[in-house]
Amino acid sequence: MGTPEFAVTTLEACLEIGEVVAAVTQPDRPKGRGQHPTPPPVKTLSQARGVPVLQPAKIRDLALIEQLRKLAPEICVVAAYGKILPETVLNIPPKGCVNVHASLLPKFRGASPIQWAIASGESVTGVCLMKMDAGLDTGPILSCREVPIGPRETFGSLQRTLADVGGELIRQVLPGYLRGDYVPTPQPAQGVSHAPLLKKEDGRLDFTRSADELELRIRAFDPWPGSFTTFDGKTVKIHRAELSTGKGAPGEVLRASREGLEVACASGSLVLLEVQPEAKRKMSTSQFLAGHRIEVGTRPFGR
Repeated sequence: MGTPEFAVTTLEACLEIGEVVAAVTQPDRPKGRGQHPTPPPVKTLSQARGVPVLQPAKIRDLALIEQLRKLAPEICVVAAYGKILPETVLNIPPKGCVNVHASLLPKFRGASPIQWAIASGESVTGVCLMKMDAGLDTGPILSCREVPIGPRETFGSLQRTLADVGGELIRQVLPGYLRGDYVPTPQPAQGVSHAPLLKKEDGRLDFTRSADELELRIRAFDPWPGSFTTFDGKTVKIHRAELSTGKGAPGEVLRASREGLEVACASGSLVLLEVQPEAKRKMSTSQFLAGHRIEVGTRPFGR
């Protein structure tokens, strides 16, 4: 059970070590300018490999639950499916359901662990293989692998690394678990944190925050929801920025040149390097400044 690109390596690992009787994934969603229905990556791979695909609108659908019972899976492997499984589903496989979760549990339980690990300034994250229970990522752990978070890491780059680690965990641990070689260990009660589902508004840059915090969020929320502010009443996405030590009122322009557009924050400053004006392509700030006159000392952003 999985949906996005992160889950593809888990599916590939399952295909290598056993028979996948079905893949359960989210329904096709409109995507792109034409808003054409687009299959999730797990569906694409499943169809290419001849795996039956189930796409229920609701995971509690009685017809789906009956279908899963008829398939009689030994175990259910979950990776970024996107819905909380009810006990009626968790109890179907005799070996239960295991989840490939992209954090070092009990840290960052929830829907967006990769993004919030970066946004929180963590230096290390990882992947845990967990036996699922009725709680939100609260089940006992089979195995975990640590992964460092690089200083330029974005959600996109870290997700690819963690997806590969998740696939390796399945290959290394799942066969032994099915043989009875692994005993799940309860998660510690200390160190619990949560990673709630991201909202579009989480990407809004507030220059009354510190530059450190904003730089982390720009990398954490790339590509979605993206980081953005407003300029002359229109949205401008910020794709890339670096830290600096400038001082000024939050939102004040400290420098506007070929080297970048420096904006003061509550502490420190951000040098904006790559932006995307509303309804236009991504561009360097020098290209942006060629078409927009911005005076040092003004506060044109976020108004």
